[in-house]
Amino acid sequence: MKRLLSIAVVTASTAASAMLFAADQQQKQGYKDTPLIPGTKWHIHDSDRPHPPVVTPGEKASQMADAPSDAVVLFDGKDLTKWQGNNGSEANWIVRDGYMETKPKAGAIRTKEQFGDFQLHLEFATPEKVEGTGQGRGNNGLNIFGRYEIQILDSYNNVTYADGQAAAIYGQFPPLVNASKGPGEWQTYDVIFEGPRWNEEGELTRKASVTVLHNGVIVHNNQELIGGTNHREIRRYRKHGEQGYISLYEHGNPVRFRNIWIRPLGQYDQAKGTAEKE
Repeated sequence: MKRLLSIAVVTASTAASAMLFAADQQQKQGYKDTPLIPGTKWHIHDSDRPHPPVVTPGEKASQMADAPSDAVVLFDGKDLTKWQGNNGSEANWIVRDGYMETKPKAGAIRTKEQFGDFQLHLEFATPEKVEGTGQGRGNNGLNIFGRYEIQILDSYNNVTYADGQAAAIYGQFPPLVNASKGPGEWQTYDVIFEGPRWNEEGELTRKASVTVLHNGVIVHNNQELIGGTNHREIRRYRKHGEQGYISLYEHGNPVRFRNIWIRPLGQYDQAKGTAEKE
């Protein structure tokens, strides 16, 4: 009888341990078979990389911020005249009630105009109805020049790999903190981007860098990018122009956008009035 009882206890203990291990693995989304990120001990999308602390942002931050006089308004809630499909075709997303929304199988969209170093304001809302987990929940992305991505995702009580959560420099750096709001709530990104530079011999002289405020909270502070962003890899810098398109993805999740504007960074000691939009 004692032997049977001991076997039962061991079996129950083993089953409990297995359940705990399975639950832990569900919380750990990511990979261990990807390359190491240069200068770190972490693999790309590392399942063991620490998640940033959660911060509750202010109620309003920069929501519905007016565009400065030298800004190009990319979306004012009315139409998609400033946008096109990624192949140059007509942008085919939904526009209603002052926002645009991804349309299933319509593909990504990009700006018709190209931009250099910039300040960008963008507002987005992930679906109010929560469906999916990890990368399958409110997934989109702000892509710069077709090479560098700031992740858009529902990261409110939603575990994924740290360098793939909302406001991450995708596959390279998690945000300093998780300042996400809940599903369906409007959120803001304020992005300052400086592109890379090369000399006449094609040698990289300056890496791209980005500062990002998520809901008014700084999550990247003039952070240099290691290279181009991509799933499971970091792409080497390859010489490209000083200007490029701004793109928004379509990953099958109905993410909404509103109040998008962009302005050039300009330079010091510029003559008065030259930065104003003509």
